[in-house]
Amino acid sequence: MAGVEFGPRDAARIAELLVRTGVSLVEVGMVSGPDSKDADLVLATHEAVTPERSMTLLVVRDRRQVAKALDEAERLGVRHIMYSIPTSEQHAKLKLGSPSAKFLHTTACSAISQAKERGFHVTFSGEDGARTPRERLVPYVTAGFEAGADRFRLAETVACLSPWQMEEVIADLTEIDGSEIEIHSHNMLGMAVANSLAAVRAGARWISATVGGIGERGGNAPLAELLTSLRVVHGDTRFDLTHLTELSRTALRGAGLGEAFQPGPTTAHAFAYELPGQLTHPEAYETLPAELLGNARELRVRTRLTPALLRWALDGSGAEVDVDAFTPWLVERQERDGAPLLDRDAVRKAAIDFQAA
Repeated sequence: MAGVEFGPRDAARIAELLVRTGVSLVEVGMVSGPDSKDADLVLATHEAVTPERSMTLLVVRDRRQVAKALDEAERLGVRHIMYSIPTSEQHAKLKLGSPSAKFLHTTACSAISQAKERGFHVTFSGEDGARTPRERLVPYVTAGFEAGADRFRLAETVACLSPWQMEEVIADLTEIDGSEIEIHSHNMLGMAVANSLAAVRAGARWISATVGGIGERGGNAPLAELLTSLRVVHGDTRFDLTHLTELSRTALRGAGLGEAFQPGPTTAHAFAYELPGQLTHPEAYETLPAELLGNARELRVRTRLTPALLRWALDGSGAEVDVDAFTPWLVERQERDGAPLLDRDAVRKAAIDFQAA
C-alpha cells in the first residue's frame, strides 16, 4: 500500500501471529533482481516462521530478468515463489511490451519452467486476471499448469466483479485438469470478502488476504473479516481467532495507520456499547464473542449516561460510590465539558473525582 513500509521486527511479529492463527503461507517481500530492498523483511520472516511457511513475490518481465530474480530468491533461501504476470491485454502491453497471448504464454511457461528446475514451489498469477476475457485467461492458466506450476492466483487487480460473476470465472478455472486455484481480491467495491467466499464456493482452495485489509486500490480482503466469515458462514473452526485483534493493531501501528482505517471485528469499537442491555447481555448482539477474537467488550458513551451503565463500568474497580448520586453529577460535567467520550477507565477516574468533591 502506498506509503506503508514495515521494518523487519514488525514483519517477524506479524508473521508469527499469522502462523499461530493458522495461516498456511505468509507472503513477504517482492524480488525483481539482485540486492532486493525487501531482503531484510524476507530474512526476518524466514527466521520467525521458517522459509517453508513463507512466500515471496517475483516480478516477471523477460527470461533474463526472471533468472536474476530467481538467483536472488535462492540467495535469500526462498522456497515458495509467486510470479506476478500480467494477463489482460492492457497490462501485458504495459508491462511485457506486447499484448500478444502467444508471447504471454511463452513468457509465463519459461518463468515457470526455470523455477521448477531450481526446485521452487510455484504459484503463478493472472495479474488483472478478473478483467481478462475467458478465451484469453483459460488457455493461459492451462499452459501454466502444463509447464509445471503448482497453483494459479486469480488477481482481481481492478475490482470489477460481483460474487456471482466471480463464481463463473473461478468455475472455468477449476475445470482445468490438475488446477489448484487461489483468489486475490481488492476491496475498492467493498466486495473482497464476498468475492473470496464466492471463489471458494466455485472450487478455489486458497484465499489471499491481508491484515487489516491493507493494500493498494481500496485494500485487499481483510483477514479478520474473512476468517470470522468462514467461521460463521461455513462453520470453519481451523483457525485460532484469538490473535486477530493483536494482529490488526500490530499491522496498523507498524503501517502508520490509525484504527479508523478499517471496520470489522478487531477494531477498538467493534464490541463497544452505550446501552446497558448490550453490555449485560452481549450474546444477544454479537455474531462471535469478543474474547474469541482476542478483543474486549467496552463502554463508549458521551451523553447517554444511566446508573446501569455506570454500575457496569465500576464493577470490579473497588470504588464505593453512590451511583444514583454519581450519575447526575457526571451528566452535568459532561454537558459542561462538551461531552467528551467516556470509556470504562474514564468513568472510574470520574468516580474518584466525585468522591474527592
